[in-house]
Amino acid sequence: QVQLVESGGGLVQPGGSLRLSCAASGSIFGLTAMGWYRQTPAKQRDLVASITSSGSTIYADSVKGRFTISRDNPKTTVELQMNSLKPEDTAVYYCKIYVRGRNYWGQGTQVTVSS
Repeated sequence: QVQLVESGGGLVQPGGSLRLSCAASGSIFGLTAMGWYRQTPAKQRDLVASITSSGSTIYADSVKGRFTISRDNPKTTVELQMNSLKPEDTAVYYCKIYVRGRNYWGQGTQVTVSS
């Protein structure tokens, strides 16, 4: 079994910062890519950022220069530092990991950017 525990969402004013964290545990031998996606009621779930086990990263154009994805040394925790947040960043953020050919999703954490 694979467990994903997300934390760090909340309410922040425009221009503010938040840091999301996702810790993976359980049967994660062979874990490779980890990433963050987001979804609003009106849209599909879209990639925000991802990072491979070797440290290669991909970012959505809308967050480049504002968000930074990173992994810890054991590479089982992925974090998303979000700066200069905008109202359009409001969404439920989901952690996703790729283990031996399967995707596993976290439960989601709400990020709301509003004054």
